[in-house]
Amino acid sequence: MPQQNLSRRRFLKYSSIAGAAAFGAPYIMRAQDQPAINKLNIAVIGAGGKGASDTDGCASENIVALCDVEQKTLDARKEKYPNAKLYKDYRKMLEEMKEIDAVIVSTPDHHHAPASIMAMKMGKHVYCQKPLTHSVYEARMMREVAAKQKVATQMGNQGSAESGLRRAVEVIQSDAIGGVKQVHVWSNRPIWPQGMDFPKESQPVPEGLDWDLFLGPAPERPYNSAYHPFKWRGWQDYGTGALGDMACHTANMPFRALKLGYPTAVEATSSGMNKASYPKSSKIKFDFPAREGMPPVALYWYDGGEKPDAELTDEIVEFIGNQKDKDGNPRPKKLPTSGCLLVGEKGKIFSPDDYGARFHLLPEKDFEGYQGPPETIERSPGHYKEWLDACKGGKRPYSNFDIAAYLTEIILLGCVALRVGKKLEWDGPNMRAKNAPEAAQYVKRQYRKGWTLG
Repeated sequence: MPQQNLSRRRFLKYSSIAGAAAFGAPYIMRAQDQPAINKLNIAVIGAGGKGASDTDGCASENIVALCDVEQKTLDARKEKYPNAKLYKDYRKMLEEMKEIDAVIVSTPDHHHAPASIMAMKMGKHVYCQKPLTHSVYEARMMREVAAKQKVATQMGNQGSAESGLRRAVEVIQSDAIGGVKQVHVWSNRPIWPQGMDFPKESQPVPEGLDWDLFLGPAPERPYNSAYHPFKWRGWQDYGTGALGDMACHTANMPFRALKLGYPTAVEATSSGMNKASYPKSSKIKFDFPAREGMPPVALYWYDGGEKPDAELTDEIVEFIGNQKDKDGNPRPKKLPTSGCLLVGEKGKIFSPDDYGARFHLLPEKDFEGYQGPPETIERSPGHYKEWLDACKGGKRPYSNFDIAAYLTEIILLGCVALRVGKKLEWDGPNMRAKNAPEAAQYVKRQYRKGWTLG
Protein backbone atom coordinates (compact mmCIF):
# COMPACT_ATOMS: atom_id res chain seq x y z
CA MET A 1 0.00 0.00 0.00
CA PRO A 2 1.19 3.51 -0.68
CA GLN A 3 2.89 5.46 2.00
CA GLN A 4 1.07 8.33 3.63
CA ASN A 5 1.75 11.45 1.59
CA LEU A 6 -0.03 13.82 3.95
CA SER A 7 2.18 14.72 6.87
CA ARG A 8 0.79 15.56 10.30
CA ARG A 9 1.93 19.16 9.82
CA ARG A 10 0.17 19.42 6.46
CA PHE A 11 -2.98 17.89 7.93
CA LEU A 12 -3.13 20.48 10.67
CA LYS A 13 -2.36 23.27 8.26
CA TYR A 14 -5.12 22.41 5.85
CA SER A 15 -7.78 20.98 8.18
CA SER A 16 -10.29 23.39 9.55
CA ILE A 17 -9.33 22.73 13.15
CA ALA A 18 -6.43 25.06 12.49
CA GLY A 19 -8.96 27.90 12.67
CA ALA A 20 -9.87 30.88 10.60
CA ALA A 21 -6.62 31.08 8.70
CA ALA A 22 -7.13 27.75 6.97
CA PHE A 23 -10.90 28.08 6.57
CA GLY A 24 -10.76 31.64 5.34
CA ALA A 25 -8.06 31.22 2.72
CA PRO A 26 -9.19 31.49 -0.92
CA TYR A 27 -9.54 28.15 -2.67
CA ILE A 28 -7.32 27.81 -5.74
CA MET A 29 -9.28 26.42 -8.66
CA ARG A 30 -7.81 24.33 -11.46
CA ALA A 31 -8.11 27.20 -13.94
CA GLN A 32 -7.39 30.45 -12.15
CA ASP A 33 -7.82 32.60 -15.25
CA GLN A 34 -11.25 31.28 -16.19
CA PRO A 35 -14.18 33.74 -16.09
CA ALA A 36 -16.35 33.93 -13.00
CA ILE A 37 -18.93 31.16 -12.79
CA ASN A 38 -22.49 32.37 -12.25
CA LYS A 39 -24.08 28.96 -11.99
CA LEU A 40 -22.53 25.51 -11.78
CA ASN A 41 -23.67 22.55 -13.83
CA ILE A 42 -24.23 19.88 -11.18
CA ALA A 43 -24.84 16.16 -11.67
CA VAL A 44 -26.33 14.01 -8.90
CA ILE A 45 -25.34 10.37 -8.34
CA GLY A 46 -27.90 8.74 -6.06
CA ALA A 47 -30.97 10.91 -6.55
CA GLY A 48 -33.29 9.54 -3.87
CA GLY A 49 -33.27 9.69 -0.09
CA LYS A 50 -30.40 11.87 1.15
CA GLY A 51 -29.55 12.53 -2.48
CA ALA A 52 -32.86 14.33 -2.88
CA SER A 53 -32.17 16.74 0.00
CA ASP A 54 -28.57 17.21 -1.17
CA THR A 55 -29.87 18.12 -4.63
CA ASP A 56 -32.42 20.53 -3.20
CA GLY A 57 -29.68 22.10 -1.08
CA CYS A 58 -27.85 22.99 -4.30
CA ALA A 59 -30.92 23.91 -6.35
CA SER A 60 -29.64 27.48 -6.81
CA GLU A 61 -27.33 25.99 -9.45
CA ASN A 62 -28.11 24.13 -12.70
CA ILE A 63 -29.03 20.52 -11.94
CA VAL A 64 -28.12 19.07 -15.33
CA ALA A 65 -28.17 15.31 -14.64
CA LEU A 66 -29.74 12.82 -12.24
CA CYS A 67 -28.34 9.30 -11.89
CA ASP A 68 -29.97 6.50 -9.93
CA VAL A 69 -30.38 2.73 -10.26
CA GLU A 70 -34.14 3.00 -9.71
CA GLN A 71 -36.34 4.33 -12.50
CA LYS A 72 -39.14 5.38 -10.15
CA THR A 73 -36.68 7.60 -8.27
CA LEU A 74 -35.50 9.20 -11.50
CA ASP A 75 -39.07 9.79 -12.66
CA ALA A 76 -40.06 11.39 -9.36
CA ARG A 77 -37.04 13.71 -9.27
CA LYS A 78 -37.45 14.59 -12.94
CA GLU A 79 -40.70 16.30 -12.03
CA LYS A 80 -38.77 18.78 -9.87
CA TYR A 81 -35.78 19.08 -12.24
CA PRO A 82 -37.32 18.73 -15.72
CA ASN A 83 -34.18 19.91 -17.53
CA ALA A 84 -31.95 17.22 -16.02
CA LYS A 85 -30.80 14.29 -18.15
CA LEU A 86 -31.46 10.89 -16.62
CA TYR A 87 -28.94 8.07 -16.19
CA LYS A 88 -28.67 4.79 -14.32
CA ASP A 89 -24.89 4.33 -14.75
CA TYR A 90 -22.76 7.20 -13.49
CA ARG A 91 -19.79 6.01 -15.51
CA LYS A 92 -21.73 6.60 -18.70
CA MET A 93 -23.02 9.94 -17.43
CA LEU A 94 -19.56 11.26 -16.60
CA GLU A 95 -18.13 10.09 -19.91
CA GLU A 96 -20.93 11.62 -21.99
CA MET A 97 -21.65 14.93 -20.24
CA LYS A 98 -18.56 17.10 -20.62
CA GLU A 99 -20.44 20.18 -19.37
CA ILE A 100 -20.61 18.93 -15.76
CA ASP A 101 -18.72 21.17 -13.31
CA ALA A 102 -19.51 19.42 -10.04
CA VAL A 103 -20.98 16.18 -8.74
CA ILE A 104 -23.04 15.21 -5.69
CA VAL A 105 -22.52 11.58 -4.60
CA SER A 106 -25.29 10.27 -2.33
CA THR A 107 -25.27 6.56 -3.12
CA PRO A 108 -24.88 3.63 -0.73
CA ASP A 109 -21.41 3.61 0.83
CA HIS A 110 -19.82 1.09 -1.53
CA HIS A 111 -20.20 3.45 -4.51
CA HIS A 112 -18.85 6.61 -2.81
CA ALA A 113 -15.19 6.24 -3.75
CA PRO A 114 -15.55 4.82 -7.29
CA ALA A 115 -17.98 7.58 -8.27
CA SER A 116 -16.14 10.43 -6.50
CA ILE A 117 -12.66 9.49 -7.68
CA MET A 118 -13.80 9.07 -11.27
CA ALA A 119 -15.38 12.53 -11.12
CA MET A 120 -12.36 14.17 -9.46
CA LYS A 121 -9.95 12.67 -11.99
CA MET A 122 -12.08 14.34 -14.66
CA GLY A 123 -11.67 17.68 -12.88
CA LYS A 124 -15.12 17.77 -11.26
CA HIS A 125 -15.72 19.23 -7.82
CA VAL A 126 -17.33 16.70 -5.46
CA TYR A 127 -19.77 16.76 -2.56
CA CYS A 128 -19.96 13.22 -1.11
CA GLN A 129 -22.15 11.87 1.64
CA LYS A 130 -20.80 10.37 4.83
CA PRO A 131 -19.07 8.07 5.50
CA LEU A 132 -16.82 9.35 2.76
CA THR A 133 -15.86 5.81 1.71
CA HIS A 134 -16.54 2.13 2.28
CA SER A 135 -12.93 1.22 3.15
CA VAL A 136 -9.82 2.66 4.79
CA TYR A 137 -7.82 2.46 1.57
CA GLU A 138 -10.50 4.31 -0.37
CA ALA A 139 -10.43 7.15 2.17
CA ARG A 140 -6.68 7.54 1.66
CA MET A 141 -7.17 7.57 -2.11
CA MET A 142 -9.98 10.15 -1.90
CA ARG A 143 -7.72 12.50 0.02
CA GLU A 144 -4.81 12.05 -2.36
CA VAL A 145 -6.84 12.45 -5.56
CA ALA A 146 -8.61 15.55 -4.24
CA ALA A 147 -5.28 17.15 -3.36
CA LYS A 148 -3.74 16.28 -6.72
CA GLN A 149 -6.71 17.45 -8.77
CA LYS A 150 -7.18 20.66 -6.73
CA VAL A 151 -10.95 20.35 -6.79
CA ALA A 152 -13.38 21.73 -4.22
CA THR A 153 -14.67 18.99 -1.91
CA GLN A 154 -17.06 18.61 1.00
CA MET A 155 -18.35 15.60 2.95
CA GLY A 156 -21.99 15.50 3.97
CA ASN A 157 -21.55 15.70 7.75
CA GLN A 158 -23.55 18.91 7.91
CA GLY A 159 -22.93 19.46 11.61
CA SER A 160 -19.54 20.82 10.53
CA ALA A 161 -21.34 24.01 9.49
CA GLU A 162 -23.01 24.50 12.88
CA SER A 163 -21.76 27.43 14.92
CA GLY A 164 -22.17 25.34 18.07
CA LEU A 165 -19.72 22.71 16.86
CA ARG A 166 -17.15 25.32 15.96
CA ARG A 167 -17.64 26.99 19.33
CA ALA A 168 -17.13 23.66 21.10
CA VAL A 169 -13.82 23.24 19.27
CA GLU A 170 -12.72 26.71 20.40
CA VAL A 171 -13.75 26.05 24.01
CA ILE A 172 -11.98 22.69 24.23
CA GLN A 173 -8.81 23.99 22.60
CA SER A 174 -8.79 26.93 25.06
CA ASP A 175 -8.20 24.36 27.83
CA ALA A 176 -11.55 25.11 29.51
CA ILE A 177 -11.96 21.49 30.63
CA GLY A 178 -8.25 20.68 30.79
CA GLY A 179 -6.51 17.77 29.14
CA VAL A 180 -9.02 15.29 27.76
CA LYS A 181 -8.20 11.64 28.43
CA GLN A 182 -11.52 10.01 27.57
CA VAL A 183 -14.19 10.52 24.91
CA HIS A 184 -17.45 8.55 24.90
CA VAL A 185 -19.73 8.56 21.85
CA TRP A 186 -22.96 6.55 21.76
CA SER A 187 -25.62 6.17 19.07
CA ASN A 188 -29.21 5.00 18.64
CA ARG A 189 -28.11 3.16 15.50
CA PRO A 190 -28.68 0.69 13.96
CA ILE A 191 -32.28 1.45 13.01
CA TRP A 192 -32.10 -1.21 10.29
CA PRO A 193 -31.50 -4.98 10.58
CA GLN A 194 -28.02 -6.21 11.53
CA GLY A 195 -26.55 -9.40 12.93
CA MET A 196 -28.02 -11.72 10.26
CA ASP A 197 -26.53 -14.01 7.64
CA PHE A 198 -27.14 -13.78 3.89
CA PRO A 199 -30.67 -14.78 2.86
CA LYS A 200 -30.70 -18.17 1.16
CA GLU A 201 -33.36 -17.43 -1.41
CA SER A 202 -33.27 -15.06 -4.37
CA GLN A 203 -36.23 -12.89 -5.30
CA PRO A 204 -37.37 -11.26 -8.55
CA VAL A 205 -35.71 -7.90 -9.10
CA PRO A 206 -38.32 -5.14 -8.70
CA GLU A 207 -39.41 -3.49 -11.92
CA GLY A 208 -37.24 -0.50 -12.80
CA LEU A 209 -34.33 -1.44 -10.50
CA ASP A 210 -30.97 -2.15 -12.15
CA TRP A 211 -29.66 -4.63 -9.58
CA ASP A 212 -26.35 -5.15 -11.37
CA LEU A 213 -25.61 -1.42 -11.18
CA PHE A 214 -26.65 -1.33 -7.53
CA LEU A 215 -24.09 -4.05 -6.81
CA GLY A 216 -21.43 -2.10 -8.70
CA PRO A 217 -18.00 -2.98 -7.23
CA ALA A 218 -19.51 -5.36 -4.65
CA PRO A 219 -19.58 -9.14 -5.15
CA GLU A 220 -22.27 -10.55 -7.41
CA ARG A 221 -25.29 -11.69 -5.41
CA PRO A 222 -28.94 -12.44 -6.22
CA TYR A 223 -31.47 -9.76 -5.36
CA ASN A 224 -33.31 -9.97 -2.07
CA SER A 225 -35.40 -7.31 -0.35
CA ALA A 226 -33.24 -7.86 2.74
CA TYR A 227 -30.59 -5.72 1.00
CA HIS A 228 -32.58 -3.02 -0.74
CA PRO A 229 -34.29 -0.65 -0.32
CA PHE A 230 -32.78 1.07 2.74
CA LYS A 231 -31.52 -2.02 4.56
CA TRP A 232 -28.16 -2.03 2.73
CA ARG A 233 -26.38 -0.18 5.59
CA GLY A 234 -26.16 -3.28 7.76
CA TRP A 235 -24.49 -5.45 5.11
CA GLN A 236 -20.70 -5.51 4.93
CA ASP A 237 -20.72 -5.51 1.11
CA TYR A 238 -22.66 -2.25 0.80
CA GLY A 239 -22.60 -0.33 4.08
CA THR A 240 -20.43 0.33 7.10
CA GLY A 241 -22.94 -0.36 9.85
CA ALA A 242 -23.92 1.88 12.73
CA LEU A 243 -20.37 3.19 13.15
CA GLY A 244 -19.98 4.24 9.52
CA ASP A 245 -23.43 5.77 9.41
CA MET A 246 -23.14 8.06 12.41
CA ALA A 247 -19.56 8.50 13.66
CA CYS A 248 -18.70 11.04 10.94
CA HIS A 249 -21.37 13.14 12.68
CA THR A 250 -21.04 12.26 16.35
CA ALA A 251 -17.23 11.94 16.54
CA ASN A 252 -16.61 14.96 14.33
CA MET A 253 -16.43 17.55 17.11
CA PRO A 254 -13.97 15.68 19.38
CA PHE A 255 -11.90 14.62 16.35
CA ARG A 256 -11.38 18.26 15.39
CA ALA A 257 -11.06 19.68 18.89
CA LEU A 258 -8.53 17.11 20.07
CA LYS A 259 -6.52 17.04 16.82
CA LEU A 260 -6.77 13.29 16.65
CA GLY A 261 -4.36 11.67 14.24
CA TYR A 262 -3.95 7.95 13.71
CA PRO A 263 -4.75 5.67 16.65
CA THR A 264 -2.11 3.23 17.84
CA ALA A 265 -4.64 0.54 18.74
CA VAL A 266 -8.28 -0.31 18.01
CA GLU A 267 -10.24 -2.97 19.88
CA ALA A 268 -13.87 -4.02 19.34
CA THR A 269 -16.37 -6.24 21.12
CA SER A 270 -19.85 -7.03 19.83
CA SER A 271 -23.00 -9.09 20.13
CA GLY A 272 -21.49 -11.43 17.52
CA MET A 273 -20.00 -11.07 14.04
CA ASN A 274 -20.43 -13.07 10.88
CA LYS A 275 -19.18 -12.67 7.30
CA ALA A 276 -22.34 -10.98 6.02
CA SER A 277 -23.59 -8.16 8.26
CA TYR A 278 -22.48 -5.94 11.12
CA PRO A 279 -23.48 -6.92 14.69
CA LYS A 280 -26.65 -5.92 16.50
CA SER A 281 -24.52 -4.01 19.01
CA SER A 282 -20.88 -3.14 19.52
CA LYS A 283 -18.36 -1.30 21.67
CA ILE A 284 -15.12 -0.07 20.12
CA LYS A 285 -12.10 1.56 21.75
CA PHE A 286 -9.61 3.73 19.83
CA ASP A 287 -6.32 4.60 21.60
CA PHE A 288 -4.63 7.82 20.49
CA PRO A 289 -1.14 8.88 21.57
CA ALA A 290 -0.13 12.22 23.04
CA ARG A 291 -0.02 14.99 20.44
CA GLU A 292 0.81 18.72 20.45
CA GLY A 293 0.83 19.02 24.22
CA MET A 294 -2.38 17.04 24.63
CA PRO A 295 -2.38 13.83 26.72
CA PRO A 296 -3.12 10.38 25.29
CA VAL A 297 -6.84 9.85 24.87
CA ALA A 298 -9.13 6.84 24.55
CA LEU A 299 -12.25 7.25 22.40
CA TYR A 300 -15.06 4.78 23.10
CA TRP A 301 -17.89 4.09 20.65
CA TYR A 302 -21.19 2.41 21.61
CA ASP A 303 -24.14 1.34 19.44
CA GLY A 304 -27.13 -1.01 19.46
CA GLY A 305 -28.24 0.06 22.93
CA GLU A 306 -24.78 -0.03 24.53
CA LYS A 307 -23.98 3.01 26.68
CA PRO A 308 -21.11 4.31 28.83
CA ASP A 309 -21.06 3.15 32.47
CA ALA A 310 -23.51 4.91 34.78
CA GLU A 311 -20.69 6.43 36.86
CA LEU A 312 -19.78 8.47 33.77
CA THR A 313 -23.31 9.47 32.84
CA ASP A 314 -25.06 10.03 36.21
CA GLU A 315 -24.04 13.67 36.11
CA ILE A 316 -25.55 14.03 32.62
CA VAL A 317 -28.82 12.42 33.71
CA GLU A 318 -29.02 14.74 36.70
CA PHE A 319 -28.29 17.75 34.49
CA ILE A 320 -31.01 16.77 32.02
CA GLY A 321 -33.49 16.32 34.85
CA ASN A 322 -32.86 19.93 35.93
CA GLN A 323 -33.83 21.25 32.50
CA LYS A 324 -37.32 22.30 31.40
CA ASP A 325 -39.16 21.30 28.24
CA LYS A 326 -40.97 23.81 26.00
CA ASP A 327 -44.00 23.72 28.32
CA GLY A 328 -41.92 24.46 31.39
CA ASN A 329 -42.04 20.93 32.79
CA PRO A 330 -38.96 19.09 34.10
CA ARG A 331 -37.38 16.75 31.59
CA PRO A 332 -37.16 13.03 32.41
CA LYS A 333 -33.96 11.99 34.15
CA LYS A 334 -32.85 9.85 31.26
CA LEU A 335 -29.70 9.58 29.17
CA PRO A 336 -30.38 10.57 25.55
CA THR A 337 -30.21 7.76 23.01
CA SER A 338 -27.28 9.50 21.25
CA GLY A 339 -24.58 11.72 22.69
CA CYS A 340 -20.95 12.64 23.12
CA LEU A 341 -19.02 13.18 26.35
CA LEU A 342 -15.47 14.51 26.66
CA VAL A 343 -13.90 13.95 30.09
CA GLY A 344 -11.22 16.50 30.93
CA GLU A 345 -8.99 17.07 33.92
CA LYS A 346 -10.95 20.21 34.90
CA GLY A 347 -14.44 19.40 33.67
CA LYS A 348 -16.55 17.77 30.99
CA ILE A 349 -18.29 18.73 27.77
CA PHE A 350 -21.52 16.93 26.94
CA SER A 351 -23.32 17.16 23.60
CA PRO A 352 -26.82 15.66 23.28
CA ASP A 353 -26.82 16.44 19.58
CA ASP A 354 -25.78 14.01 16.81
CA TYR A 355 -24.02 16.86 15.04
CA GLY A 356 -22.27 18.39 18.06
CA ALA A 357 -24.25 21.58 17.46
CA ARG A 358 -25.26 21.94 21.12
CA PHE A 359 -23.03 21.36 24.13
CA HIS A 360 -22.97 21.86 27.90
CA LEU A 361 -20.07 22.35 30.28
CA LEU A 362 -20.22 20.22 33.42
CA PRO A 363 -20.40 20.43 36.36
CA GLU A 364 -22.61 23.50 35.92
CA LYS A 365 -21.47 25.17 39.13
CA ASP A 366 -17.86 25.21 37.95
CA PHE A 367 -18.73 27.13 34.79
CA GLU A 368 -21.19 29.73 36.06
CA GLY A 369 -20.54 32.99 34.23
CA TYR A 370 -18.09 31.35 31.83
CA GLN A 371 -17.72 33.44 28.67
CA GLY A 372 -15.22 31.37 26.77
CA PRO A 373 -12.37 32.33 24.44
CA PRO A 374 -12.65 34.72 21.51
CA GLU A 375 -13.82 33.26 18.20
CA THR A 376 -10.97 31.87 16.11
CA ILE A 377 -12.89 29.73 13.60
CA GLU A 378 -14.90 31.49 10.93
CA ARG A 379 -18.63 30.74 11.06
CA SER A 380 -20.33 29.06 8.13
CA PRO A 381 -22.68 30.52 5.51
CA GLY A 382 -24.17 27.02 5.22
CA HIS A 383 -22.79 23.57 4.53
CA TYR A 384 -23.86 23.44 0.87
CA LYS A 385 -23.02 27.09 0.25
CA GLU A 386 -19.46 26.55 1.51
CA TRP A 387 -18.98 23.92 -1.18
CA LEU A 388 -20.72 25.85 -3.95
CA ASP A 389 -18.68 28.97 -3.16
CA ALA A 390 -15.47 26.91 -3.18
CA CYS A 391 -16.39 25.46 -6.58
CA LYS A 392 -16.50 29.04 -7.84
CA GLY A 393 -13.10 29.91 -6.38
CA GLY A 394 -14.12 30.85 -2.82
CA LYS A 395 -12.93 29.69 0.57
CA ARG A 396 -12.10 26.09 1.30
CA PRO A 397 -14.98 24.12 2.87
CA TYR A 398 -14.69 23.13 6.52
CA SER A 399 -15.26 19.43 5.80
CA ASN A 400 -13.03 19.21 2.73
CA PHE A 401 -11.61 15.80 1.87
CA ASP A 402 -8.26 16.53 3.53
CA ILE A 403 -9.96 16.38 6.92
CA ALA A 404 -13.08 14.37 6.00
CA ALA A 405 -11.05 11.50 4.55
CA TYR A 406 -8.78 11.51 7.60
CA LEU A 407 -11.82 11.31 9.91
CA THR A 408 -13.41 8.57 7.79
CA GLU A 409 -10.20 6.54 7.61
CA ILE A 410 -9.92 6.51 11.39
CA ILE A 411 -13.59 5.68 11.96
CA LEU A 412 -13.60 2.78 9.50
CA LEU A 413 -10.78 1.15 11.47
CA GLY A 414 -13.54 0.25 13.91
CA CYS A 415 -15.25 -1.75 11.17
CA VAL A 416 -11.95 -3.49 10.43
CA ALA A 417 -11.48 -4.36 14.11
CA LEU A 418 -15.00 -5.80 14.27
CA ARG A 419 -14.39 -7.99 11.23
CA VAL A 420 -10.94 -9.19 12.32
CA GLY A 421 -12.14 -9.99 15.83
CA LYS A 422 -9.10 -8.96 17.82
CA LYS A 423 -7.23 -5.87 19.01
CA LEU A 424 -5.35 -4.18 16.19
CA GLU A 425 -1.93 -2.61 16.72
CA TRP A 426 -2.23 0.04 14.06
CA ASP A 427 0.44 1.54 11.78
CA GLY A 428 -1.47 4.53 10.39
CA PRO A 429 0.91 5.85 7.72
CA ASN A 430 1.19 2.39 6.16
CA MET A 431 -2.45 1.37 6.69
CA ARG A 432 -1.63 -1.95 8.30
CA ALA A 433 -2.23 -3.88 11.49
CA LYS A 434 1.20 -4.85 12.75
CA ASN A 435 -0.16 -7.86 14.62
CA ALA A 436 -2.90 -8.94 12.19
CA PRO A 437 -1.99 -9.36 8.51
CA GLU A 438 -5.48 -10.78 7.96
CA ALA A 439 -6.85 -7.24 8.39
CA ALA A 440 -5.52 -6.25 4.95
CA GLN A 441 -8.52 -7.78 3.16
CA TYR A 442 -10.80 -5.37 5.03
CA VAL A 443 -8.53 -2.34 4.69
CA LYS A 444 -8.58 -2.59 0.89
CA ARG A 445 -11.44 -4.47 -0.71
CA GLN A 446 -11.50 -6.26 -4.04
CA TYR A 447 -13.71 -4.80 -6.77
CA ARG A 448 -15.93 -6.78 -9.08
CA LYS A 449 -14.75 -6.89 -12.70
CA GLY A 450 -15.56 -3.69 -14.56
CA TRP A 451 -15.28 -1.41 -11.51
CA THR A 452 -12.21 0.57 -10.46
CA LEU A 453 -11.19 3.67 -8.50
CA GLY A 454 -11.43 5.92 -11.56
